[in-house]
Amino acid sequence: MSSKLEAIGIAKRYGDAVALEPTDLAVQAGEFLTLLGPSGSGKTTLLQMISGLVAPSAGRIEIDGRDVTHVEPGKRGIGMVFQSYALFPHMSVWDNVAYGLRMRRKSRDEVRAAVESALAMVRMTDYAKRFPKELSGGQQQRIALARCFAYRPSVILLDEPLGALDKKLREHMQSEIRRLHKELGATFVYVTHDQDEALTLSDRICLMNQARIEQVGTPADLYDRPATRFAAGFIGHSNLLEGALDETRGASGEPILLAAGGRIPLPVSALDTIRITNGKGASGASVSAPASVSAARHTLLVRPEAPRFVEPASGFVDGTIADVVFFGSDTRVQLAMNDGSELTVRCERSLSPRVGDKVGLVWDPYRTTLLHS
Repeated sequence: MSSKLEAIGIAKRYGDAVALEPTDLAVQAGEFLTLLGPSGSGKTTLLQMISGLVAPSAGRIEIDGRDVTHVEPGKRGIGMVFQSYALFPHMSVWDNVAYGLRMRRKSRDEVRAAVESALAMVRMTDYAKRFPKELSGGQQQRIALARCFAYRPSVILLDEPLGALDKKLREHMQSEIRRLHKELGATFVYVTHDQDEALTLSDRICLMNQARIEQVGTPADLYDRPATRFAAGFIGHSNLLEGALDETRGASGEPILLAAGGRIPLPVSALDTIRITNGKGASGASVSAPASVSAARHTLLVRPEAPRFVEPASGFVDGTIADVVFFGSDTRVQLAMNDGSELTVRCERSLSPRVGDKVGLVWDPYRTTLLHS
């Protein structure tokens, strides 16, 4: 299937500073793709080059197979929603939404029908005569969305549009954006640094770090099967346990990681992904040499919801409860492990763990991921 939007070798430099390494990215028609990453990761630079607001230093942008790299932003057939809303303060809500249509020289009847449809879509029909200063932040953001949706672009770019809203309103607007995406059937490319927002909204996430793509996949892929240590640490809450493989196997032949002061069984399939180059994970050699494998250091990702408490000395690892934090729906327990490391467990409120208790921990090995970078 051909891509709706494709970045091919796209890159951006400002003198000696690299804003984006050469990057390839394909977005399918109707997909909700989120560009996620910390500040300076290159996500906004990539979005701006897709929009035409920033010229690339190399590579090209294609929309529906057409090279638009040097096409003016207004002629690319895309819509843009900014964090700042960018509403005209001297215009009514109606005129703000109608502005783009009038600039495209639509007829009066076309403008009226499109504005009415867009305002109904964002549930702001009753506010048509008001001015931006008379609206709340959430209402202004709805109007910014309506203005973009009014001329029905097939590709819509959203640059941290909810960043200025409070938590409760932001969560509400996330639901609204999901609903609008389904109603429009357009291709959304969304920029955020908020991992929860990315997990909530996206069909796929493009995780970026240090001016390049770190990993692309579904929210479940990035959460359950992160490809790198950075991805594991950035998406969700993480316990990263470092250790070496034991030269002996477990009772069922499974590999064992010596970490956090214990013996942690790994899925047998983990051996298929262990690759050694210069003593650390990378593409390359097989695992047939036990000495080389056991000498290498590996990182195991264990999500806080995976472990469960057992009696001391009967689990994979032992620790002492150092802190208990109430989060409403669940409880977060911080443990000091026997080797001095720390580990976080999320558990049901009914368990009532107490600071100072000594506990063991077990989990399903297939709910963990062995990382190599």
